[in-house]
Amino acid sequence: MSKVKKRYAHVGMGGRSRMYTDAIVGDFSDSCELAAICDISGGRLDLANRHIVELGGSPVPAYRADDFDKMIAEAKPDVVIVTTGPDATHSDYICRAMELGCDVVTEKPMTTDETRCRKILKTAAKTGKNLQVTFNYRYSPPRSQVKEMLDSGVIGEILSVDFAWLLNTSHGADYFRRWHRRRENSGSLLVHKATHHFDLVNWWLGDDPEEVFCHASLKYYTPTTAERMGLAGRSERCRNCPVAERCKFHLNLADSEDMKEMYLDCEDEPDGYIRDKCVFSDEINIWDNMSVSARYKSGALLNYILHAYSPYEGYRIAFNGSRGRLEHHACENTYISGDGTIPGELEKGNTTITLIREFSSPEQIEVRTSKGGHGGGDAPLLADVFDPEAPADPLKRKAGRRDGAYSILVGVAACKSIDTGKAVKIADLLGDAPL
Repeated sequence: MSKVKKRYAHVGMGGRSRMYTDAIVGDFSDSCELAAICDISGGRLDLANRHIVELGGSPVPAYRADDFDKMIAEAKPDVVIVTTGPDATHSDYICRAMELGCDVVTEKPMTTDETRCRKILKTAAKTGKNLQVTFNYRYSPPRSQVKEMLDSGVIGEILSVDFAWLLNTSHGADYFRRWHRRRENSGSLLVHKATHHFDLVNWWLGDDPEEVFCHASLKYYTPTTAERMGLAGRSERCRNCPVAERCKFHLNLADSEDMKEMYLDCEDEPDGYIRDKCVFSDEINIWDNMSVSARYKSGALLNYILHAYSPYEGYRIAFNGSRGRLEHHACENTYISGDGTIPGELEKGNTTITLIREFSSPEQIEVRTSKGGHGGGDAPLLADVFDPEAPADPLKRKAGRRDGAYSILVGVAACKSIDTGKAVKIADLLGDAPL
């Protein structure tokens, strides 16, 4: 007797969608079936179906965004995958899919503000449907290794965490030329990007954030920096910019076949998405320097910084415990989203874990690493999402709506702290939403 396959519909067929499409059509085709795809852009729908055929699959029914309800009625999916951009649109599809009887798998961030977050939590509670948030960083071998060490109690009770994440002038700059550069779209990098980082800390500590304070500034991706670099007379996008030859941030979409097809060839679509806007535009209203202080329910303190214009990409984190200190450092490869490069792959030989026991010398721990996207986390994440026989996970890496909520609400609270100059309590943002 043939197996009954779980049916998936996928909304948002931009660059981030392919990881899921490839998994369903490829490694997990025995247990999963892509029933339909949906996007605001007809060009991206056509491109997605061409890609499915290249993978050896058959074209699937394609629906425009306005026909989302029709897609659910006709395709009858069990699960809806949400990878739409901007991030502020996630909640619309998450809630509607659950209301129509579907479970949901969503890309991070789950959403971008506390109002949308509360709506998701209430809809999930009302419908009883499941929501998984795909935090692939949890599944990266060295980050899982850190979790195991902390859970073992090797440094005792964790009292404080020092965490610095550096985005470079390739990957980091890319957020300032896309829709992410508007806070109303992405919630700022404190939500869009730092949701990964705050989730890691929440998961590593096994604790919930309680109060947040933040300072931030926009000092690098500004017209002033462009003037300093001799880029007077630049245009509002890279395409046909008169100073392109002397701009180190110039992005030629036509140089990459993937980006040309996904973005340049689809510019006449209803969303009017321009992928190569100038990183020094005065239209930008997010920050490139962020400094967050957070307190957890256990009393542990987090000091977190995020810079988006570093010469290299990577992070450093240190856990200070009652019986010692655990340090972890990693460098990641340089890439631009959608250019065909593996995103977030660890640089070989540039990942370390150092244990310093109380009254002892530092010990270099042999690090478990893996190839692949996001520090080797993408492949095991996909298995956790799509494999019906995935083994039990003692690290509990599968993230649900509660994890998604707490990860974004640290960033949302940070944004509100910047606006008000005051500390913000997470409980005030949650209100009466059920966790």
